[in-house]
Amino acid sequence: MGQVGSGKTHLSIAIANELMKKNIGVWYMQYREDMPKVKQVANDEISYAKEMNKYKRAKVLLIDDLFKKATFRNRLGKEILNDADARAIFEIINYRYINNAPIIVSSEYFMKDILEFDEGIGSRIIEMCKGHILEIRGIESNYRLNRKTL
Repeated sequence: MGQVGSGKTHLSIAIANELMKKNIGVWYMQYREDMPKVKQVANDEISYAKEMNKYKRAKVLLIDDLFKKATFRNRLGKEILNDADARAIFEIINYRYINNAPIIVSSEYFMKDILEFDEGIGSRIIEMCKGHILEIRGIESNYRLNRKTL
């Protein structure tokens, strides 16, 4: 969780690769690209179920960039998660929570932010990932901005 450019996706994919080496299937969900596909078929029950089942029933689900481009600022300047994203991701997370199905999550948001967006989603993620949550803070952790030129 946290700082842009700190290697969250890199670490998540490294974990997924190690699992796959052990023949444990991992489904990769690139949140910003995959969530619009889920929302596009929301009114077609069969297509929606088919799309959602990819994420619900995966042996392990890697959600990369959770809530990327899914929020807006209200008139008071508070960042809010849009309802369609909240409904869809809650359904996925809740299914996996109830069925003890593992997740790997990366996000530019910290856990306190995710809890503020939706306590039901955030508290489930925290419980599922307890002891394995890493929050990276500070622009000095942005590898892309701080690496030495070759």
